[in-house]
Amino acid sequence: MPPSAGYSSPTMNRPFVKMNGLGNDFVIALTASAPSAPSAEAVRAIADRASGVGCDQLIALESCDDADVFMRVWNADGGAAGACGNGARCVAWLVMEASGRDSARIATDAGVLEARRAEGDLITVDMSAPGLGWRKIPLAREMDTRQLDLDVGPGLTGPGAVSMGNPHAVFFVDDAEGVDAARLGPLVEHDPLFPEGVNVGFAQIVAPDRIRLKVWERGAGLTRACGTGACAAVVAARRRRLARRAATVEMAGGELHIDWRRADGHVMMTGPVAMEFTGRLPEGDDL
Repeated sequence: MPPSAGYSSPTMNRPFVKMNGLGNDFVIALTASAPSAPSAEAVRAIADRASGVGCDQLIALESCDDADVFMRVWNADGGAAGACGNGARCVAWLVMEASGRDSARIATDAGVLEARRAEGDLITVDMSAPGLGWRKIPLAREMDTRQLDLDVGPGLTGPGAVSMGNPHAVFFVDDAEGVDAARLGPLVEHDPLFPEGVNVGFAQIVAPDRIRLKVWERGAGLTRACGTGACAAVVAARRRRLARRAATVEMAGGELHIDWRRADGHVMMTGPVAMEFTGRLPEGDDL
């Protein structure tokens, strides 16, 4: 569907904005009050790239007393997602454009995220402190999250585990591009060690301040970029003394700058956003 066409139906419901962060794309439904949760079938219909709008995640915005907006996220398979870094940047940009301010507060199921404009039309989001304990990920049993007892094949053992409001397993590899993420990602995502599933990252340390990353997203599959995945990769690498606390993460869609601050332990994510088109969702999508 060309960006100029938008998305329409004979009966109209909620307006939406289609945006992306480094090619990781979202349908952002603009709501004035708390919507009912859409069915998994409705989410899949919207996310379908052949017959729907097409997206990696569906985001619904609600009014909120404690922040500028409350952001709810569903993956393309219809399952709920607790956090979305690239989506948070897009929502922050919408809030700042609407308010005329250079900052925004976004409430999520994982907590309130603070965002601000950065140099060069970039957006920085404070993704808060990572969850590092095995219960925080969560894992099915107690384990050292710096290097999990998990083996999925030659050269793919002992990933680090990090929660960025959603669970991540990060494998360190010699060549991220050479990894068959489409085959290995689902195996790890559904491993019994991860009772809520897991996002799977394949990280190549290019330099102490540069990481190349490929991500299989829980419920969405391969995406061109993953904001929380980039955060998790830097945290997991630093915990293994493989990289610095501040690093640029290269993905298929572009680069994010991640800084795991020493002072307060928060992870700062900086990157671009892009507007694609607007439209209205069809009646009956419960948004």
